[in-house]
Amino acid sequence: MRAITSLLADVWRLSIPYFRGEDRWRGLALLVAVIALEVGWVYASVLINQWNAEFYNAIQEKNYPAFVHLLWMFALYAAGAIAVAVYQVYLRQWLQIRWRTWMTEKYLTAWLADETHYRMRLKGDEADNPDQRIAEDINSYVSQTLGLFLGLLGAVMTLTSFAVILWGLSGDFAFNLFGGSWHIPGYLVWAAFAYAAVGTLIAHLIGRVLVKLNYDQQRYEANYRVDLVRVRENGEQIALMQGGPVERARLLSRFGYVVHNYWGIMIAQKRLTWFTAGYGQLSNIFPFIVVAPAYFSGAIPLGQMMQTGSAFGQVQGSFSFFINAYTTLAEWKSVVDRLVGFEKSVMVTQAEALRSDFHRVPATGAAPLAVRAMEVRLPDGRALLDVAALDLARGERVLLSGPSGSGKSTLLRAIAGIWPHGHGEVAVAPDARVLTLPQRPYLPVGTLRGALAYPDPLEMFGDEELREALEAVGLPALAGRLDESAPWASVLSGGEQQRLAVARALLVKPDVLMLDEATSALDEASEAALYRLLRERLPQTALLSIGHRSTLIEQHERQMVLSREGNGPARLVDLATASAD
Repeated sequence: MRAITSLLADVWRLSIPYFRGEDRWRGLALLVAVIALEVGWVYASVLINQWNAEFYNAIQEKNYPAFVHLLWMFALYAAGAIAVAVYQVYLRQWLQIRWRTWMTEKYLTAWLADETHYRMRLKGDEADNPDQRIAEDINSYVSQTLGLFLGLLGAVMTLTSFAVILWGLSGDFAFNLFGGSWHIPGYLVWAAFAYAAVGTLIAHLIGRVLVKLNYDQQRYEANYRVDLVRVRENGEQIALMQGGPVERARLLSRFGYVVHNYWGIMIAQKRLTWFTAGYGQLSNIFPFIVVAPAYFSGAIPLGQMMQTGSAFGQVQGSFSFFINAYTTLAEWKSVVDRLVGFEKSVMVTQAEALRSDFHRVPATGAAPLAVRAMEVRLPDGRALLDVAALDLARGERVLLSGPSGSGKSTLLRAIAGIWPHGHGEVAVAPDARVLTLPQRPYLPVGTLRGALAYPDPLEMFGDEELREALEAVGLPALAGRLDESAPWASVLSGGEQQRLAVARALLVKPDVLMLDEATSALDEASEAALYRLLRERLPQTALLSIGHRSTLIEQHERQMVLSREGNGPARLVDLATASAD
């Protein structure tokens, strides 16, 4: 019972926000319409059940006029039932896509807000494969929740309607036991309940292992798919290193988890199907076994026997809802667990960000960016580097260098506000825009115009601005391809991608520009030309560069080095100040 209560609480927490959100009126209207159609379907079933008694009585009595009349009545009932079935599916799918759209927007907003997606990946969060949870689990949750809710609602209404009919048809069951006479009113209802209760218990004992197996299967499938995508995205590097056999072995190893777990599902499903298939076959004949003695004794006519058998089947089917839906319930439970885990992970990550000891405050001086008393730590808590003070004046060019692994890129992440481990103060001028260019630029799939304008809206820049920026950074051949769609990260070389990123900076004109080895794929002459271009086009922009080449020194007014003594954290040293001392 605790598990059921916990599951229902999770489902309520996942579902109710939609029906209280901005789309609530449309969602509620569609839900009410779908429920009304479910009521209509049950009502049609009741009419068909009553029709059964009259139809088979007419056959038994060889009453041809009544037979023809009942055929016309059946055609009328069937037409209504067909209309109800069509619109029930249509409106249910309509509600499903609106609900899924709302949940997708909610989850995407939460996942992408305040760099939550990066923080979750950084800490190796337990919410694995968020892409699968947003793309697949939401769809599965919405469709399965609606299906199970409507199925349960239909089962309850069918049970209520046909239990009354069956109670009236079954009469009392009299027998003698322990020297007394006993009477069981509505015995067929109790027989249907007992039959379904035993079946439900057995199905649960056999199939409960499917919940964990389905959860693991989704995880293994997602891990395997992610690795396939990584091979596709890094195909050139793998081909150059002739890493095909290694990748094949690694992918087959990943796929081995999929196959091994699927075998577990197959075995569990086979055991469950042995029972449910046998249960279903017996359910077809069981009502007539129960009612047959009364018919052969002459107590009831054929029509009443058929009506009673049909009503018994409906009642027993309603009681057996959980048996028939057990596989779906197991899958649904695993989907609910994954979505609840994802929501919890997002909330925890965002709460941790709010409690971060890195404080971003408005700058009070002339410098657009200032860092004070910053200590950057690794995820395991070890101190990586200390920065007592760092000021960037408008138009100043500062080069940050140091040994590999000293924490240069991590320092930029902390200044940009996406590194959560450590403490310190980052002061940014009000309304100042900080732009960071990583070593490997991100180029979204789509038009070149979109890749160049990213992350700003397309309409923010005109065609002439875009073409001029491309020509300025040495990509004139791309100036006429703005509306061409392509996977630009694969089409362009590393150097061309870095040139494109610099073109972005020319368009944005940030107050602070941080370059994390953003020109490392270029030759020294091209690199120097781009730095001169930045100086000419962005004279008021404060620039902080990370680089290892000595030729970069002449492109900057000041050089700062991260140096480490012993096993302690690296410290930021201003070479000009150090040489003066």
